[in-house]
Amino acid sequence: MRVFRSHCGAWGCLCVLLAAGTAPAQRHRDPFTRAEIDQIRDASWEPQQRLSLYVKFARERLLGLEQMRSDAKTKNRAQQTHDRLDDFLLIYDELNDNIDTYVDRKNDLRKGLKVVIDADTEFQAKLRALKDAADVPPEEAKRYEFVLTNAIDTLDTSAEDHRKLLVEQEQAWKHKKKSDSKQGGSRAE
Repeated sequence: MRVFRSHCGAWGCLCVLLAAGTAPAQRHRDPFTRAEIDQIRDASWEPQQRLSLYVKFARERLLGLEQMRSDAKTKNRAQQTHDRLDDFLLIYDELNDNIDTYVDRKNDLRKGLKVVIDADTEFQAKLRALKDAADVPPEEAKRYEFVLTNAIDTLDTSAEDHRKLLVEQEQAWKHKKKSDSKQGGSRAE
């Protein structure tokens, strides 16, 4: 009985150690700083403000990427490019998730979407410029090619979706204003 308990204890410790050893490898970096998380949380019920924050943070990640790539002293440029593109994409995915949430809540997103659509165009141009950069060695480009292609594809699809959603929002809120004014007019009579 004692031997069984000691083996169970040893196996249990081994399992815990293995699980603990693999946990950090499975964790994904959070692309947001503590201050950014606080700003996002504070703006949770304000769609325009929150969407503008996501655009700001995504823009900062691309600016940081450009600055890093232009610095001749940068070490491990391919990996840093990959990681910064991944951070940008995670933030952009959060932006899209928030748009979906606000649509489900039937919030007015017209002003926020205009900011997002302008940013979509800017982001697409910057990512395409990175993809088309002639001074990048092919072996370096291969290290971040997948995440860059994924980011461009996501932006292309999202930009189209954002434009369609803006048209839908403008029509829906135009009809809402008309129905509100009809109801207000019949109440006044």
